[in-house]
Amino acid sequence: MSKLPEQLKQYFIITGNYWAFTLTDGALRMLVVLHFHRLGYSPFEVAMLFLFYEVFGVITNLVGGWLGARIGLNKTMNIGLGLQILALLMLIPNNLLSLAWVMLAQAISGVAKDLNKMSAKSSIKALVSDSQQTKLYSMVAALTGSKNALKGCGFFLGGALLSLYGFQTAIAIMAVALALVWIFSLLCLKQDLGRAKNKPKFSQIFSKSGPVNTLSAARMFLFGARDVWFVVALPVYLASVFAWDHWNVGGFIACWVIAYGFVQSVAPYFTGKRQGRVPDGKSAFIWASTLALIPASIALGLHFSSNQESVVVIGLLIFGVVFAINSSLHSYLIVSYADADGVSLDVGFYYMANAMGRLIGTVLSGWVYQVYGFEACLWISSLFVAVAAAISIKLPLRKPAARHN
Repeated sequence: MSKLPEQLKQYFIITGNYWAFTLTDGALRMLVVLHFHRLGYSPFEVAMLFLFYEVFGVITNLVGGWLGARIGLNKTMNIGLGLQILALLMLIPNNLLSLAWVMLAQAISGVAKDLNKMSAKSSIKALVSDSQQTKLYSMVAALTGSKNALKGCGFFLGGALLSLYGFQTAIAIMAVALALVWIFSLLCLKQDLGRAKNKPKFSQIFSKSGPVNTLSAARMFLFGARDVWFVVALPVYLASVFAWDHWNVGGFIACWVIAYGFVQSVAPYFTGKRQGRVPDGKSAFIWASTLALIPASIALGLHFSSNQESVVVIGLLIFGVVFAINSSLHSYLIVSYADADGVSLDVGFYYMANAMGRLIGTVLSGWVYQVYGFEACLWISSLFVAVAAAISIKLPLRKPAARHN
C-alpha cells in the first residue's frame, strides 16, 4: 500500500470501509429477520423493526450531505462506522431486546448506513478530476456493484453466523470485526476529504441544481418501482403461492442481489464504454423506458400463463439486469452532476430521494399486495418507472458546467 499513489490508496480505504460496512449491514438484516421470526414475532412486527431504518435514511441523507461538506467525508464515513458498531452492541444484551429497543438500534444502523454510503459515493468525486469522466463512471460502477454483491453475501453471512454461534455471539463477532476496520480507517483515511472551501449553511441542504433535482426525482420513482413489489410482496408471494420455504426465498433473493451487484459493476460496458462514451440524460431515458416494459410483461404473463413460477423467476432475472444498469448510470450521473466544492451536498440530497423512494415502495408493497394482489404491485412498478423515464427527458445531454455558490 505504501508504494501506491495517494489517490489510489484513499480509494482502496474508502472501498474497504464500504465493503466491511455492507457485509455487516446485510448480515444484520438477516440476523434480525430470522432471529425475531424464530422468537414468534409476526411478519408485521418484523417489518416494523426496519421502519425507522428507512425513515432515518431519508433524514440522514439530507443532513449528512451538509455535514460532510462542513467537516469532511472522512469524518462522516468514520462516524457511520462508529454508529454501526454502537447499533450492533445494543443488540447483544438479551434482556434489552424489546420491539422498541431493536427499532432504536435499527434507526441508528439506518443513520450509519446512509452516512457511509453518502461518504463513499461523494469521496470518489474528490479523487477523480472532471476531465476523467470514463474513469469516474467505472469507479462509481465498481463501488456500487461490489456493494450490492456484498450485501447479498451479507445475507448468507448472517444466516451462517446465526446457525453456528447464535444471535448474541454473531452480533459480537461482527462488532469486533467492524471495530478493527474503524480503527484502521481513523488512522489512514485522509483528513478533510470532500470538505467544501466555503462552509455551506444549513439552508443549502436542498439542491439548487436543476439536473440534480431532476435526477433525484427520477431516482425516487425508480427505486419506488423496485421496492413496491420486491421488498414485501415478492417474498410473501413466493412463500404463499409457490410454497417456497424461508431458506429458498432468502437464498434466491440473496443470489439475485449478488447478481444484481455484478451487473452494476460491469454496466459501463452496456452503456458505451467501448466507444469511449459515458451516459447522459438520453441514456437515462432509454434505459428507464426499457425497464418500464418488464414489470408490465410479468403481470401479463401471470395473468395469461399457466406456469406462473417460471414467469416470476425469469422476469425477475431480466428486471434485475436492466434495473442494475439503470441504477449504475444514475449513480454515475449524480457524481458527475454534483458540484465539486461540497459534493456531498448534492449527493446527500440525491440519496435522500433514493431513500424516500425505498420508503414509499416498501409501504406500498405491503398495502397494495394485501388489498389488490401481486399483479397490482407489478403494474404500479411499471407506472413508477414510466414516470422516472418521463422525468429523465429533462436531464441534460452532457454534464453541466460546475456551479459556483
